[in-house]
Amino acid sequence: MTSSVRILAALVFLLFPAVGGAQESPASRVGTLVIAHGGGPAWDNQVHAIAELVETGGPVQVSFLMGPGASENPFQTAAQRLVDEGADEIIVVPLLVSSHSGHYEQIRWLAGATEEIDEAMLHHLHGAGIERAAVSVPIRVTPALDDSPQVAEVLAARALELSSAPADQALFLMGHGPNAAEDNAEWMRNLRPIADRVHELTGFRDVKLGLVRDDAPAPVREEAVRAIREIIELQHELTGQPVVVVPVLISTGSVSREKFPADLEGLPVVYEGDALLPHPGMADVVEARVREASTR
Repeated sequence: MTSSVRILAALVFLLFPAVGGAQESPASRVGTLVIAHGGGPAWDNQVHAIAELVETGGPVQVSFLMGPGASENPFQTAAQRLVDEGADEIIVVPLLVSSHSGHYEQIRWLAGATEEIDEAMLHHLHGAGIERAAVSVPIRVTPALDDSPQVAEVLAARALELSSAPADQALFLMGHGPNAAEDNAEWMRNLRPIADRVHELTGFRDVKLGLVRDDAPAPVREEAVRAIREIIELQHELTGQPVVVVPVLISTGSVSREKFPADLEGLPVVYEGDALLPHPGMADVVEARVREASTR
């Protein structure tokens, strides 16, 4: 599917969202379950819009870990629907920035890939009515976005939307991040090659990245934001131009529209807050993950 067709389809879905995933032929064998954190209806609709563009040769369903979408189509229901649509195996694609997170472990537990899970995380799942799927077909979980080259392409496109002369400007990629220092190191390890690829694709004079560690204790988050602001100020000194800032977030919501702008207040930046979704290139990410899992 061409990018222009993907964009048109995404716009149509956002205006007229459907409840289910993409409809495929009964002969389809591999079912894809796209699962994300979840938020309000606007946040969730961006996930549904991309799922509608995904072409894997099989049925596609969407589920969430929290919010209204989690109760409307919980993991076990989404998995059963895929089987009902003819899938004889299910590939779960987590729309999470990193595999190093508690939410990723929740997904692995739901898929039966692990028996180890934090009690609080398990309690949340059960409290939301989310259970393991009682299906007879195998379920496999792909990595999250991690160092996906397709994600770099989406971030590059977002950055170029905000700059007419990237060679004269610097770019900062700003992410949510985890709580634990060990997980933070893993997030950064995966995001560095993405930043390098974005640099190659865009030609910005300088590209840096940082994580605000949004859910960490206040002193940890404050220090992370302080470090990010210092880097952006140095980038501005280097170029003499406003720094383009692009969020590394799954869907546009309160973090990108409220928290990040507050963190950047007073800095010389160009910032719009558009997240990875609903850029049509994110359908390529899902399709790539399914292809990789199917060839294991």
